Amino acid sequence: MRIVLDENKCSSLGMCESVAPDFFEVGDDGALKLLNPTPPGGRRALMEEAVAACPTSALSIEE
Repeated sequence: MRIVLDENKCSSLGMCESVAPDFFEVGDDGALKLLNPTPPGGRRALMEEAVAACPTSALSIEE
């Protein structure tokens, strides 16, 4: 599983960070950073929740 960020869609609102702060972070520069783009399979439900929380659909999961 890999988390994909579409930087053109991302507004850096931090909804994903609020759901999964160990995997996403809005930096001091205002840009979203993927802290771990390849999370372990046991975190899939959390990643799905973070992806669903994104209001701009900038995040997706690839296998």
